[in-house]
Amino acid sequence: MPDAFTVLWTHDTCRALRKAGRVGEPPPVAFSGVHTSLPAWSTARADDEVYALHVNRCAVYVVSRMRVIDRERGECCGPAPAGWSDPAFPGHRDWSMLGAGGCGAAVVHVDSTPVRFDVPVPGDLLGGLTWRNRRGVTRGLKHVVDGRLERAVSLQGFYRLTAESADRLAEIVRGAGPAPDGPGARSPAPAGLRVGGPGSVPAARPHRGR
Repeated sequence: MPDAFTVLWTHDTCRALRKAGRVGEPPPVAFSGVHTSLPAWSTARADDEVYALHVNRCAVYVVSRMRVIDRERGECCGPAPAGWSDPAFPGHRDWSMLGAGGCGAAVVHVDSTPVRFDVPVPGDLLGGLTWRNRRGVTRGLKHVVDGRLERAVSLQGFYRLTAESADRLAEIVRGAGPAPDGPGARSPAPAGLRVGGPGSVPAARPHRGR
């Protein structure tokens, strides 16, 4: 059974996605690195799922759910750079804002839901989300006050969700409705966060800990 993880996409990353017109498009790749701004995906395996999260005005949004296909460089990535000024992954230039030029960047091929900024995690759920480390120790999300995330430090990194929290995020994605078209989609105001409507994205697989 697959595991599920979260990764935080920064304001700069999300701004670049909007500017490039990637809202409504599914990313074919993501990038693993060695820095807090581009954390390592070393614990992710094929079929694991990764929820890309974004924090805006103290609300947390699910930008995309990605299923890992592989972490091998392929022909689709383009030629490896011959010099320091060459792009690392010219075949994925359209998605380079996800970290192609980051420190120690390595490609992760994914099957994903379209990029969007209108799928909030309800405030009453934030305090109940939990993650676990390799030793099975669980932790929650810090700095949640009245359903608002006042500091995002607990999300900065690549972390394994507990099975219960993975299932809750999967339900949010399933109930989010059709993805918006075009680069102009905006995040809704954080007040009164609700998710509803018929689902149009692939159903998540059940999760359990390794």
